[in-house]
Amino acid sequence: MDIKKLEQLLSQPEGFKLDFKEKLQLDTESAKKEFVKDVCAIANTNGGRGYIVYGVKDKSKEIVGVNLEPFNEEKIQQIICNRCDPPVPIRVDVVNYRQKNIAVITIFKSDQRPHQVRQTGTFYIRRGSTTDIARRHEIANMLQENGLSSSEQIVCRKVPLSELDDTLIKKHILGNGVIPEENRLILLEGLGIIGRESERSTYHPTMGGLLLFGRYPQNYLPHTGIKIEYNGQGYAIRGNLLKMLDSSEELIASFFKDSSYPVQSIYDALCNAVVHRDYWDMTREIVVTIDSHKIEISNPGSIWIGGSIKKLMEDQNPPRRNPWLYQRLLLIDQKERFLKYGLGMKRIKKPFKNIGRVKIFNFPNKNLFKIVLPGEAIFQLHKNYSI
Repeated sequence: MDIKKLEQLLSQPEGFKLDFKEKLQLDTESAKKEFVKDVCAIANTNGGRGYIVYGVKDKSKEIVGVNLEPFNEEKIQQIICNRCDPPVPIRVDVVNYRQKNIAVITIFKSDQRPHQVRQTGTFYIRRGSTTDIARRHEIANMLQENGLSSSEQIVCRKVPLSELDDTLIKKHILGNGVIPEENRLILLEGLGIIGRESERSTYHPTMGGLLLFGRYPQNYLPHTGIKIEYNGQGYAIRGNLLKMLDSSEELIASFFKDSSYPVQSIYDALCNAVVHRDYWDMTREIVVTIDSHKIEISNPGSIWIGGSIKKLMEDQNPPRRNPWLYQRLLLIDQKERFLKYGLGMKRIKKPFKNIGRVKIFNFPNKNLFKIVLPGEAIFQLHKNYSI
């Protein structure tokens, strides 16, 4: 690491990927545990490379320098390999700065998240400038990002098969033919609609199967609904995914009955939310807030797999958090809402060209994605002005 890069780090405040410490202690078990905890937390947090800078007071940024003895890269690598599962890739640099030695441990972006502290079995992440224990949905999200787990295929053990709507399954999957019950179960299992934890256990719907074909999924998955707020009044939309999209579109259309506002952009944003939302996050639902000046569509689930807003806008075939759901929606949605999905963001923005800016916000550390459209008052004002 050169001095220019070090000065760039020193000019920044502590945060998700940057930590300042006066010294490194590795002479006790508790000190080694704290060190590995910080390394795992930075590696598990969304973003690129992370850095721990030693020889700097974290509050005042005063340069105090370090004793170089603990900064043996081979020894540090060994501690990480023995205590972090899987091991985190790092590099140790020492820079002489203002006649004092500054040590920097670079924590490279990992494609093997989540990293676990082996001695305690705990997963850590960064919240702001502090290290904290990762929550269940955050761990699940990291597993899903790396293809190690998928919320769509989780078997809902407490949900009986009777909660699936046989009429919908017959309409979209089985057709009009008569299929023996045993073959029917094997077919539905092969499609990922139902599953079982072992060969001897009973069948239950998967989360994806319940979301698509459930009679009332929110009885078991209350976080999967859609909430619409219009001029201070709230509306709870419930049902399977396609039913909720239909009901949401019908309700939103009633708000703009005598308006030329491009409601299709709201519908497209809702489709985006359904495909991209994080179904591991059981604390929040999709929320649409409509007032005269702006319309917000927010859903739990920030862009991941190295994604960025710019890349998302340009990508005709963007990565999807829930590819199984997307593929099934593509096949069973008779309104064909998802056939043009690759053009979604551009379609959302197009009606507002020369009218108002469509804002897109990605909050990785809040696990939140939000689209903000100009409201009806803004749209009509610009439209009347252009006439």
